[in-house]
Amino acid sequence: MNRFVSLKICVVSSIFLVLSVLAVYANQEKDIGTPNKGTQKLSRGYLNINDLPETYLIPPPPALGTAGFTLDDEINKKNLKLQGTPRFKLAAKDADLSFPNAADIFSCAVDAPITEKDTPRLYTLMRRMLIDAGNLSERAKRKYWRERPYLINKEPTCVPEYEKHMKNSSSYPSGHTIAGWAWALVLTEIVPDRADAILERGRAYGESRIVCNVHWYSDVIEGFLLGSALTAKLHALFEFRSDLDAARTEISNIKKKGVKPNKDCKKEFEIIRYTSN
Repeated sequence: MNRFVSLKICVVSSIFLVLSVLAVYANQEKDIGTPNKGTQKLSRGYLNINDLPETYLIPPPPALGTAGFTLDDEINKKNLKLQGTPRFKLAAKDADLSFPNAADIFSCAVDAPITEKDTPRLYTLMRRMLIDAGNLSERAKRKYWRERPYLINKEPTCVPEYEKHMKNSSSYPSGHTIAGWAWALVLTEIVPDRADAILERGRAYGESRIVCNVHWYSDVIEGFLLGSALTAKLHALFEFRSDLDAARTEISNIKKKGVKPNKDCKKEFEIIRYTSN
């Protein structure tokens, strides 16, 4: 009888563990974005969970009353003045990590459309990188809990529809920034002649999280670091390097055709440059 009870407890515990893991990944997808919207669902990134960068690469978030938190608070207050401006609207657009919107984020910086039709290998590479960034973000957020700025300053965010969910999600580090900066670094290899514009957009993409009032400055800064670490890890994989080469060929071919992004790129960069942190 005792053996039966022990077996039953073990089975129940195993089921609970599986459900808990599934819940974590469901929440992660909601937090960093919904990468599979409108496209065929991807089941994996490039890296195994155990091969992701270590969370000890970043320190704990600044505690209340420290110089680090004072800086975070000052930058947050500065960015609250941008609510209702074109920069705030761009931050709202940057918050949407579903595809195809996410692929279009860097189209102006690259000076070519990034779409499932025109650049399928690059499109898929970015989606798989987003999964890796989401897994890394979730790992770090489980280690470091931090309340988001809108919960403290009681001011609006650029994504009111997600505020209820984000209330239970750690602010530190910024998952969007991890993904965005990793994309930027990889895109500079694919289109090196556009490196400055790509890095400028990558920085602004992280800063959008501050403008949106959903992340602190230090959340974003450490997101940049983890994005760099993720990119370094990816380069160790032959599969990733092979996709990178294919993406480089795709962009080269589409540029030869003279195809341009279907949006006002001049206006986008004006918005970024004149409201940069």
